[in-house]
Amino acid sequence: MIIEIIKAILFGIVEGITEWLPISSTGHMILLEQFVKLNVTPEFWKMFLVVIQLGAILAVVVLYFNKLNPFSTKKTKEEKKDTWTLWFKVLVACVPAAIIGLLFEDIIDKFLDNAFIVAIMLIIYGIAFIFIESRNKKANITELKDLTYRTAAIIGIFQLLALIPGTSRSGATILGGILIGTSREIAAEFTFFLAIPVMFGASLLKLLKFGLVFTSQEMIILITGLIVAFVVSILAIKFLMNYIKKNDFKAFGYYRIVLGIIVLAYFFIVG
Repeated sequence: MIIEIIKAILFGIVEGITEWLPISSTGHMILLEQFVKLNVTPEFWKMFLVVIQLGAILAVVVLYFNKLNPFSTKKTKEEKKDTWTLWFKVLVACVPAAIIGLLFEDIIDKFLDNAFIVAIMLIIYGIAFIFIESRNKKANITELKDLTYRTAAIIGIFQLLALIPGTSRSGATILGGILIGTSREIAAEFTFFLAIPVMFGASLLKLLKFGLVFTSQEMIILITGLIVAFVVSILAIKFLMNYIKKNDFKAFGYYRIVLGIIVLAYFFIVG
């Protein structure tokens, strides 16, 4: 049991780091599972892969609670209105992924949930980050309140790309935001907020599909992963927001390309 807890801690660390950096959390979890396998059923693993992200999402809720809370007594009437508007924009952006994700979940799991697809997507979007950042012009959206419903909807459409493992949900939406003129900081923050309803919804569906019945070992593994992902996510989010104040996303693009090539080489060698 101790070994399984250590494995859960490792998965929690990887989830907490990669959920917010644009390098694909699901991709890294799938790749890690090639080398570190939890002693659980395939059904539990598929559920764990999604639900562990709740820990990461709770980190956003904690760090941005005041900004996201429309009932705060510290806010003026206008500020509360702006907060409600932000939530409506988030919900608008969630619609495309919610619809397509529900319709094609089984197909994606069956045909795209593998290390080869992950490696290819790592490389493709790594190149995209470098290309787009090389041509990135001055942003015209530097405040969340300046982000329109149309812009939110477009970012939501970009989120559809993340349905393919290895793409990175944060990576796809940040790229989309930058392409349509948002600053890196606003693109990243909106991506964080967008993850809340998306991942809560996805986790709830996975839990219901699994059946909400756990063995004591499964419960310990799940809770351990959630707690570790939460703590590490707080550190990762703070790092990313400080990093992009002075740097662009090219470094993440190079990382994705190198990792993708290593993964392809590994599976080519081992067959």
